[in-house]
Amino acid sequence: MNIYFLVEGRSTEKKLYPKWLKYYLPQLKKVQFHDQIKINNYYLISGNGYPSIIDHGIPNAVQKIQETGKYDYFVICLDADEDTVSERKEYINDFILSKNIELGKTKLILILQNRCIETWLLGNRKIFNSKQPQESPLSDYVQYYDVSQNNPEIMGKYVLKNHANFHEAYLKEIFRAKNLSYTKKHPGETQEKYYFEELLKRIEEQSNHLQTFKTFIEFCDKIKANLS
Repeated sequence: MNIYFLVEGRSTEKKLYPKWLKYYLPQLKKVQFHDQIKINNYYLISGNGYPSIIDHGIPNAVQKIQETGKYDYFVICLDADEDTVSERKEYINDFILSKNIELGKTKLILILQNRCIETWLLGNRKIFNSKQPQESPLSDYVQYYDVSQNNPEIMGKYVLKNHANFHEAYLKEIFRAKNLSYTKKHPGETQEKYYFEELLKRIEEQSNHLQTFKTFIEFCDKIKANLS
């Protein structure tokens, strides 16, 4: 079982996905170069943001997959941003169709982060208790939408420019309240096993929350079954 991961983020996703795969699929080993895969390996590379991940990342990845001929899955992980999940998926599928891309035996899997990776990370209820005293702007954010109780994926954008900006700002304030720091280059505690386990706990106990993160876990479960 070999998997080629193309992730949108230049830093955060490149750090988080390998950690999550290590915790959840320890039998799957990461390789440094795409042509080093043998058995039960994965390769992960950044598409350098959107729309570069589509325009350049996909064609480059497909070329490497075709050259190698050993990948079972081609997994594209990217933000939905201001689109719906279905709209962003349709755009990717239309792009692949328009470029006459053929993957052969390799199966395409689309993992949409709705709205962004920080939206998923807001799902950790252990690091954030909305009943504790907060200072502004976190108190304002909680009054607008309490992510410890409500599904982060359907949260709006408050007064910020877009959803991703607000969801990132919200996460940063939660961390600041804990005397911790989160940035895209240095995602800190979000890389730890306990943090990942809290996200798993969220989708187990509230099955209608974090549906796109659940899609990623369901894919991992499918791989796990084939590895055992």
